[in-house]
Amino acid sequence: MTKTIRLTAAQAMVKWLSVQKTEEGERFIEGIWAIFGHGNVAGIGEALHRYRDDFPTWRGQNEQTMAHAAIAYAKTKRRTRAHAVTSSIGPGSTNLVTAAALAHVNRLPLLMICGDVFANRRPDPVLQQIEDFDDGTVSANDCFKPVVRYFDRITRPEHLLTCLPRALAVMTDPANCGPVCLAFCQDVQAEAYDYPEAFFTPKVWRIRRPEPDPREVEDLVAAIRAAKRPMIVSGGGTLYSGAEATLSGFAAKHNIPFVETQAGKGGLSFEDPLNFGSPGVTGSACANELAASADLIIGVGTRFQDFTTGSWTVFGEASRRLVSINLHGYDATKHNAMPVVGDARVALEKASALLGETRFDWHKPAARSDWHDLVRRVTAAPNHDGLPSDAQVIGAVQRVAQDNTVAMCAAGTMPGALQVLWQAAQGGYHMEYGYSCMGYEVAGAMGIALADPSKEVICFVGDGSYMMANSELATAVMRRVPFTIVLTDNRGYGCINRLQQECGGAEFNNMYKDSLVEVQPEIDFVAHAGSMGAHAEKAVSIADLEAKITAARGRNIPSVIVIDTEAVSGTGAGGHFWDVAVPQVGGPERLEKARARYTENTAKQRVID
Repeated sequence: MTKTIRLTAAQAMVKWLSVQKTEEGERFIEGIWAIFGHGNVAGIGEALHRYRDDFPTWRGQNEQTMAHAAIAYAKTKRRTRAHAVTSSIGPGSTNLVTAAALAHVNRLPLLMICGDVFANRRPDPVLQQIEDFDDGTVSANDCFKPVVRYFDRITRPEHLLTCLPRALAVMTDPANCGPVCLAFCQDVQAEAYDYPEAFFTPKVWRIRRPEPDPREVEDLVAAIRAAKRPMIVSGGGTLYSGAEATLSGFAAKHNIPFVETQAGKGGLSFEDPLNFGSPGVTGSACANELAASADLIIGVGTRFQDFTTGSWTVFGEASRRLVSINLHGYDATKHNAMPVVGDARVALEKASALLGETRFDWHKPAARSDWHDLVRRVTAAPNHDGLPSDAQVIGAVQRVAQDNTVAMCAAGTMPGALQVLWQAAQGGYHMEYGYSCMGYEVAGAMGIALADPSKEVICFVGDGSYMMANSELATAVMRRVPFTIVLTDNRGYGCINRLQQECGGAEFNNMYKDSLVEVQPEIDFVAHAGSMGAHAEKAVSIADLEAKITAARGRNIPSVIVIDTEAVSGTGAGGHFWDVAVPQVGGPERLEKARARYTENTAKQRVID
């Protein structure tokens, strides 16, 4: 006779999660972020309290930013561990939708356990219930369906026996990895059921390493041998595969230059002689020069986002071919690429063995040296009394960075500026640019520091993103999680303001000075951050910024350093076309000129060979 244990569904879920292990013996889901409401406090809340010694619960300030911290944690752990987040029904759940989309785009594991309506429907409509007039099965949680890898609604206690293993199977699948939403009806959370004891036997989840089809590897090798000017585009998949050393060895053995995407940057040190920086819209001049001449582009773990490809204008050689090494066939076959579906490390190892001593000699090392010289010039400390540029702020942080420094960001000016200018040590870069989500920065910095306390995390955030989501700063203070925020205040959305002008538009509604307001805000960011318990101060110069970053080391709470910057200058280096559609008619001369430039560039796009 099967032995059983009688538990509520919520208790069973928490008990089960607490015994799901990695190969190293750690919990795969380390713990759960929680904000309680009527949809999860009685059922899930009681269960989390019951098992608090086996499965930790952390309090946050906002469902979206709690999930951002969880995502940053999973990314730093290279998808080998993850966090869960629980919310009440209604706004608690829909607050998570943006974070779910972020995790989905970035292929990162996130478990969201959201309160839902009553399965028995007796008290309907309950507080915060979304009613679909034509479909009685719909709730607010149906919003998650387009932005998660797996969705399930738990309407009976025994559903856990199948839905929980399916959820973890998705989160640990290297090809289908992404967010999971379990919509947990609030009455079912509290219902008891006799669960088999065997269900709670500890389980080890191994992240498989799929080998590519030998025929696809042979096709890759044939394409490389036929090429004269091959280059590698390394993406985030290189990091998740643990293929950094393999890629470096492959490139060195065959003398093939490589570039790194936003997700792949920092996989290898900028000092690697074959590392030509980043390609595309916010790419280095030497990388884009390679891309323009290459006749074979070998993508490794990249989804070829438009910033990487310059909206498909950066790879300019008429005869070029595209190869994509990727775990998922969807990504591997984009833009008619020759697919190699499998693990990046395995694919590179097998291809290298077949290539033997094949080597190339076409790239120009001097172009790389010239690029580094230019970066040093544009990031040098200013020799004037005016406000510094973002590039000069980056230079200040770069000069005091250590081997364990991680530069991180997500939206605004800094992602592009950091991609083109930051000289990353191996493992020294964390960018959320799949979704480029404003508000990820502060919570994300906390997630990185939680995942790897040995790192010095430097969070670059503009005043716009800081205003959008800063509340997890209080959480980091409560939990004594140290990191340093460099808050650049240019009094508005400087990045999008420049884009608005580049597209022929007038300055409008981005900078405070161009908004239809009677009073310009004078926000005291130092006082604001200080009110949440952070160590906050203002840097009056670039030299002062360098000193304050150094002084922040050793604190056990977040440090916020505010510096005023000018909003006009770009990076002053690198760059390429980005397809942002310009109106065909209706504007003054500046709009007509912008449309002419746009038409000229879009004529160069090659979507499919």
